[in-house]
Amino acid sequence: MSHTVELISVGTELLLGNIVNSDAQALSRELSGLGLNVLYHSVVGDNPGRLKAAVELARGRADVLITTGGLGPTCDDLTKQTLAECFGRKLVYHPECAESIRCFFRRAGREMTENNLQQAYLPEGCDVLDNAWGTAPGCAFEADGSYVVMLPGPPSECLPMFRERAAPWLARLSEGVIRSRTLRVFGLGESAVEARFRDRMNELTNPTLAPYAKEGEVELRITAKAATQAEAEALIAPVEEEVRAALGELVYGADVSGLEQVVLDGARERGLTLGTAESCTGGLIAKRITDVPGAASVFKGGVVSYHCEVKAGVLGVSQALLDEKGAVCAQVAQEMARGARRVLGCDLAVSVTGVAGPDPDERGNPVGLVYTALAAPDGVWVKRLNLAGPAARRDRVRNLAANHALDMARRWLAGLDPAGGDWPMDG
Repeated sequence: MSHTVELISVGTELLLGNIVNSDAQALSRELSGLGLNVLYHSVVGDNPGRLKAAVELARGRADVLITTGGLGPTCDDLTKQTLAECFGRKLVYHPECAESIRCFFRRAGREMTENNLQQAYLPEGCDVLDNAWGTAPGCAFEADGSYVVMLPGPPSECLPMFRERAAPWLARLSEGVIRSRTLRVFGLGESAVEARFRDRMNELTNPTLAPYAKEGEVELRITAKAATQAEAEALIAPVEEEVRAALGELVYGADVSGLEQVVLDGARERGLTLGTAESCTGGLIAKRITDVPGAASVFKGGVVSYHCEVKAGVLGVSQALLDEKGAVCAQVAQEMARGARRVLGCDLAVSVTGVAGPDPDERGNPVGLVYTALAAPDGVWVKRLNLAGPAARRDRVRNLAANHALDMARRWLAGLDPAGGDWPMDG
């Protein structure tokens, strides 16, 4: 029997947009790895009537129901009570859960209020999913042909709870595995990628091939279902080879978090260090690099030279050049990269200067005009970009500029022309 899953996320804060529903995204990926097909995501507020209606709807279209949220100690945490009612079960006090909750507060050096003990009441006959990451235990049970799993809502508890507690409970339902390989592409837009592979995507059934647009790049995801991981990987391999042959150097990585990870990995493998000099991106490149764990072994630092005084005084950009041409030109980008390499003492330095918007600069340079440069031991390269496109949002220009700067470093590390691989001039 092929099992189907519906995820029900409980919390009014999700409906109000106060927080992002990251639990659903993370659990969908985990369930895919178990070979369980997620067909629906539902979000419902902290209202027992609406939650009951959502559960009844889910029971009619999926046989595995997984809820997140609503297991805490406050009056709006009603998931257990509502699901117990839906499946005709009463809530039973679990002394071992109560003791775990007391121990959690003792370890944290905090006083426990009595309402926390309502978390120790769980549906009769359930398997308790111990929570080593918080106070609210989860639970799982089978009833009337449905498999029910309840998990806490905080992502720091939900994901480890699923991996360590719920996944082993659900593993008996798995009839195989689903594996995906995500190829990251920089240098073609989604429509161009889709047009190139449209016929092939329509032909493929297992594995499948699908494009996903991100800000300034495209993901191509190859997904296969098979009895074992090895068999799924064998299905993926020839399609991956086909995509790589068609796109060549535009594919910058597989199953990587982004260009910054590829640049850091490439620099680390070669024993090189990296630095940045940023104007219109305001430190975005440095942030993206330092978001990657282990960046300190490669990244020396960055200079946010937003004002021309900093470009001249810190990076050594010629004041005469700035007076003559302004901050947005190829020569300034080159001198910024050279200056960063010198000041930071790094092997590679990328720079960005441009007009992010929303208005042209004082010299009339249009929004989206950006220059990126790379200074390396064997030379300096610069790219002129027009990143305005159909929607010249400030954040879009900044993100695309950061991508191009990182891609220059990525290309140099791969032995490619750092200034090659330009997008069309509309970005």
